[in-house]
Amino acid sequence: MTSRRQFVNTTAALALGASLARRLPPFRVPRPVPSPSQLAWQRDELALFLHFGVNTFTDREWGDGTEDPLIFAPTAIDTRQWARAAKNAGFRTMVLTAKHHDGFCLWPSATTRHSVAASPWRSGGGDVVREFVDACRGEGLKVGLYCSPWDRNAPAYGDSPRYNAMYWAQLTELLTNYGSIHEVWFDGANGEGPNGRKQVYDWPATFALVRRLQPEAVIFSDAGPDIRWIGNERGSAGDPNWSTIDPAAVAYPGVDAPGITEALQHGHADGTVWRPGETDVSIRPGWFYHPAEDQQVKGVEELLELYFNSVGRNSKLLLNVPPTRDGLLHTTDVTQLAEMHRRRSMLFAEDFTDGRHPHWHLTGERGGELAVDLGRMVQVQIIDLRERIEEGQRVARYVVEGHDDTRWQTLSRGATIGFRKLDRCPPVRVRRVRVRIEEALDTPLPISLGLYAG
Repeated sequence: MTSRRQFVNTTAALALGASLARRLPPFRVPRPVPSPSQLAWQRDELALFLHFGVNTFTDREWGDGTEDPLIFAPTAIDTRQWARAAKNAGFRTMVLTAKHHDGFCLWPSATTRHSVAASPWRSGGGDVVREFVDACRGEGLKVGLYCSPWDRNAPAYGDSPRYNAMYWAQLTELLTNYGSIHEVWFDGANGEGPNGRKQVYDWPATFALVRRLQPEAVIFSDAGPDIRWIGNERGSAGDPNWSTIDPAAVAYPGVDAPGITEALQHGHADGTVWRPGETDVSIRPGWFYHPAEDQQVKGVEELLELYFNSVGRNSKLLLNVPPTRDGLLHTTDVTQLAEMHRRRSMLFAEDFTDGRHPHWHLTGERGGELAVDLGRMVQVQIIDLRERIEEGQRVARYVVEGHDDTRWQTLSRGATIGFRKLDRCPPVRVRRVRVRIEEALDTPLPISLGLYAG
C-alpha cells in the first residue's frame, strides 16, 4: 500500500511542518477546543453525500434554472436503499442536496413552484427530503442537508434583501419540518442573477438562523463557522492539518484571496477558533449521476487512499455517491462501498497494542514520550495516532520508532496528529515501539497508539 509518491509527499509534509513549527505561538492556555457537536461530527469519520435533482435527468452538473419540473421522474426511488448502503459501509451520516444551483427543491417548498410539487413523481405529492430523513433515522444515521445559496431559477436572485428573505424561508422549512438535523451544508456559489445583478448574501444572519432553529447542528461552509472546507475536491486533506484556524483568513463562504488554499488545507497552529476540515470528493468523476461514468467509479484502492488522506490526516471524509435516474444507488457504487468497508475492517482487525499498558511520561515543558512493549515480534505497516482533542490539539512534531531487539529505527515522522493520524511505513518487524513528541503548543497530553500489519 506504500509507494514512492507517498514517501515524497511525507517528505514535503515534514518540510512544511518544520516551517510551521518555527512559527509556533508562544506557550499559552487555554487553546481552542471542540464543541460537543464538533466532537461527535469528527468521531463519525465518514459521511455520504448524495447529489440528486433535475441534473440527474439532464445529464448536467450545473443546471441553469430553466429545467421543466416534469423531467424529475424517478421510477424506483428508494432512500432506504441509500441508507442501508451507507450503514453497511460504515458511514454514519448522509447529506442530501435538498436544493442545488438550479433552484429545484426536493421538498414541496411554499417559496417556489420549482420543486417536486410540480413534478409527476408521486403525482406531485412527493417529498424526497422527508423520505431521505425517514430512511436515515430508520437505519440509525444522522441527517445532513445542503441548500445552495445560489438559485438560478429564483427571479429575486440579485435583489439581495428580497432573495435573502426567500432563502431564509427555505432554510426555515428544512430546519423546522424534518426533526433534528446534524449538519447544515453551505457553499459559497454566487453567480449573477437576472440582468447581471450580483447577489449579496447575509451570512451572519443565515448562520444565526441555523443556530436558532437547530442549535445542536454543525454548520459547514468554506469559512465555517463550525466546519471548514479542506480546500480541494480531490479527497486530500493537508499534512500538517490543524483543527484551529484564524477566522480572518477565510472571512465568509466564497471569498477568494491570497493564502486561502493553504489556510483551508492546513489550518493555523495559532488559530483562535476550532474549525476542523471536511474533505469532500465524489466516487465518480462528476457529482451528479451520469450513465457514461458507470465504468469510472473509483476502485477500492482509490477509496482506501481517500480514507488515509482524509480521516488519516485529522479530517472527515464526505464521499459523494449520486443516485441514478431510477432513484437508486448504482450497484457498482454500492459494491465498491461494501468492498472499501471490508478491506478497511481487515486492515484494522488486529491492533498489536491491544491489552498492553503503554508508558507515558513528559520529557520537558513541550515534549513527551509513549512507549509500549508488544511482548513479541510483529510486522507493522500502519501506525494509528490520536490526541485527546476534547482538550485541544497540541502536538506539532513527533517521531515514531521501533525496536527489533537489536536497534531503534524510525518508522514515521510527522507534524500534527489531532483526532487521528494514520502513518504508513514499509513492513517492519518490531517488538517495542515509542512515540516521541518533539514539539507541542502546550504541555502534551498522553496520546493513544495503534499498530497494524496493513
